[in-house]
Amino acid sequence: MRHDMYNIGICDDGENICTSIEDMLLQYAKRKDIQVETNVWYTGEGLRDYLAAGNHLDILFLDIELFKMTGIEVGSYIRNVLDNMGLQIIYISGKASYALQLFKTQPLDFLVKPIFQEHVNSVMETAIKVIRRKEERFEFRQGKGHYYVPMGDIVYFGSEGRKVKIITLNETYEFYGRLKEVAKLLSDDFIAIHKSYIVNREYVFRYTYEIVEMIDGTILTISLPNRKLVRDKLLGEK
Repeated sequence: MRHDMYNIGICDDGENICTSIEDMLLQYAKRKDIQVETNVWYTGEGLRDYLAAGNHLDILFLDIELFKMTGIEVGSYIRNVLDNMGLQIIYISGKASYALQLFKTQPLDFLVKPIFQEHVNSVMETAIKVIRRKEERFEFRQGKGHYYVPMGDIVYFGSEGRKVKIITLNETYEFYGRLKEVAKLLSDDFIAIHKSYIVNREYVFRYTYEIVEMIDGTILTISLPNRKLVRDKLLGEK
């Protein structure tokens, strides 16, 4: 299933910036023959209330230096209070020095003003790719039943004996199978860090040479032969 209609939010206290990004998004959508619906907010509180009421956005351009509730606070609210990991957040700012604070809210990207058409085009390409990949599903059998799990919900795969475990954001599933075979069905988002673990790079919270910590707090070991490959993949382009 691929959807070609995207709900996009723009939140910046500068009216001109909002209008400008909106125009660039419409240009992009026209060129790509997709549909976008844009919503604009000038305060973090307005955006927070909209999302808290259960409304859905696919992509969000979010200014960091909002007047009362900052963009980082809104981002933290989206991830930690609403538990929404699927919304693709693109931070925008007048200055370039926020990297560490932003990392915790798992942004897709960070744009420094002034923002031009090519910036919007590039970040939209990535956002749409990520959204479409999240819509792909992993299929497995358990007994007589066939099950489908959205790839984007899978935090990691683990193997125990002859069983494979799928750990998602909310559930754990298991089925008879081999991790080696599972690996062949997965996209580049998934990295084999050990013969017993394949992780979804989207949910890696932090990593060192020897371990990765996933977004749910699980710490997994990177095996010696995999260390260089894992480092290259995690440092490489998403």
